[in-house]
Amino acid sequence: MINLIIQISKYLILLLMALYTLQCFTVFRLKDEEAKGYLFLRQNMLMFFMHFVAFTVLYLELTETTVLLFYGAQVLYLAAVLVLFGNLYRKASRLLINNMCMLTCIGFIMITRLSYEQSVKQFKIAVISSVVALLIPVLIRKLRFITRMYWAYTLLGIGLLGLVAIAARVTYGAKLSFELGGISVQPSEFVKIIFVFAIAGLLTHARDFRRIVIATGLAAAHVLILVISKDLGSALIFFVTYLVMLFVATRNPFYVLAGVLSGSLAAVGAYFLFSHVRVRVEAWKDPFKDYQGDGYQIGQSLFAIGAGGWFGTGLCQGSPGAIPFAAQDMMFSAICEELGCIFGICLILVCMSCFIMFVNIAMQLTNRYYRLVAVGLGTTYAVQTFLTVGGGIKLIPLTGVTLPLVSYGGSSMLSTLIMFAIVQGLYMLQRDEESRAEKKMREAQPPHYERTPQMQENASGTPYYGGGTQAPYGQYYGEGNYTGAQEEYYEDDGYAETRRARYDSEGYGGWGEEENGYYGQNGYFGPRYEYYSDDGADPGAEAYRDEGSDQKTRRR
Repeated sequence: MINLIIQISKYLILLLMALYTLQCFTVFRLKDEEAKGYLFLRQNMLMFFMHFVAFTVLYLELTETTVLLFYGAQVLYLAAVLVLFGNLYRKASRLLINNMCMLTCIGFIMITRLSYEQSVKQFKIAVISSVVALLIPVLIRKLRFITRMYWAYTLLGIGLLGLVAIAARVTYGAKLSFELGGISVQPSEFVKIIFVFAIAGLLTHARDFRRIVIATGLAAAHVLILVISKDLGSALIFFVTYLVMLFVATRNPFYVLAGVLSGSLAAVGAYFLFSHVRVRVEAWKDPFKDYQGDGYQIGQSLFAIGAGGWFGTGLCQGSPGAIPFAAQDMMFSAICEELGCIFGICLILVCMSCFIMFVNIAMQLTNRYYRLVAVGLGTTYAVQTFLTVGGGIKLIPLTGVTLPLVSYGGSSMLSTLIMFAIVQGLYMLQRDEESRAEKKMREAQPPHYERTPQMQENASGTPYYGGGTQAPYGQYYGEGNYTGAQEEYYEDDGYAETRRARYDSEGYGGWGEEENGYYGQNGYFGPRYEYYSDDGADPGAEAYRDEGSDQKTRRR
């Protein structure tokens, strides 16, 4: 019975993930806010249902009550994040909030599958990180002076990376982190954010080639320190992020081309200078040449993906623990083994929808500095995702970076949630500006009354036609907002007409039987047998004149 439940759950989890992913892109076609709200609600339901099915399987496999308690705590956490972000920041992007929770949910499921102890640690860090992230949009909206502190960001970023290069502990050949109170902290995860703010400020004020050279030199200093620390994954993220921001700021493809050529030469130099780089490249070229040695990790990753196939072996039915550092570096391979390659493709598409939203928000921002920040953070997120997935499937050499929000890693979790919160804050800033602009426009324009072309009835039940909307005291508005009495009818152009009254384009009119009187162009009325001269003062001439009458009556 348990095996049957596990097999059914495999396809159910895949179906729920596919439906969620489909709606990540369907939302871009919707214009109606109410329809979008229902779609986001469906996404939440799919996420919680998938989470329930996965933890049902985990409980059946582990048979520990603590798993149920842990599941309940995760449900409360995810619900709290959705409710707090949705209510405290009503102008926030719901798609980004949903995707952030969905990716975190997948991470909880897989890390619990791999190591219950690590999952508990990750959950605690996620709770603390979410509290920090809730404060970020407020700071972005209130502290406008952060746009002027780019030199401070530059010095802080280079200082932190220099400290890592000098004093950090060596982990598998690279200097990455410090140990603070029993907690491992990787500063490069946070310097990524500082770097984006610094480069945004430098390029915002780069009005000539000299300033661009300065910005390029400072960006190169960040990358060079990371290369010296042998943190090649982070160095590549910083490098690509700078190139994209440079192109957005200058719109000059020659700068990007020069950067790509320089980066290629630097990569070749690193291959010959650092044995650490050569080992990873050789393992990437032929992992089975030294399968028991340097090629073991990538070899096991490929075996896991192949064993999972399209639909996966089922949660807790594979051997993802055989992959070295599966929870940190090879989470994508572990997911493909047990949940299937289709699930893995859906995961990539969800990450892609996050990047599309980052870029979409950046395009809407009118502030040049904020636009570059949004582009930089979006690029950082996209490149890190690409490096993790590409390394796991042997598309590129392994770089040792985490899959944001999914892989195990406290520094990565905190920095990624901060990145999402910053972009949310920028998005809300833009919506605040749009709301203020719309309010000013409404205040500057006269009131507008919409016309209703179909037949309607007034307060006394008398039908009227054309362009009026009901005004106070039983009157109706024509196209020019002029009113007429209840008994009047309205032409298609919104002007009142009855057997006893006619209104001109300026809303003037007069009473009288139609056969006994005529109306001038300006709405002046005279008896049928009177004629008017050009000045409208004396009877005369044999031609009817459109202007003036000594019996003129006007009505608004």
